[in-house]
Amino acid sequence: MTKATIYRSKDGLIRGFKIRGHAGANRQEEYDLVCAAISAIGYTTIGSLVELCGINDYSESDGSLEMMLPQDISPDILAKAEVILETLEIGLKQIEMQYARHLRVMNKEV
Repeated sequence: MTKATIYRSKDGLIRGFKIRGHAGANRQEEYDLVCAAISAIGYTTIGSLVELCGINDYSESDGSLEMMLPQDISPDILAKAEVILETLEIGLKQIEMQYARHLRVMNKEV
């Protein structure tokens, strides 16, 4: 199962995320679909943060993608990043609705 953690500040803003694990679907084609969808959303989010916000602070390893916003981010960049990160959460939750056995999305306060 893939687990996606959305890190939120006390005021409710998304400060980062971590996606880890593998979907583990029973059928190979379902596994490929779920993993590809999760990866596409995660890497599109990273690409958008790099291209639109100049935020290039993320880490990746086999089965894991993690990113946290820097503390010294300007309000206008934070607003852009928030929209991008909220879109990530929406996309992941849509996948979770269809493939709940393979993806769990949770929020954690940081």
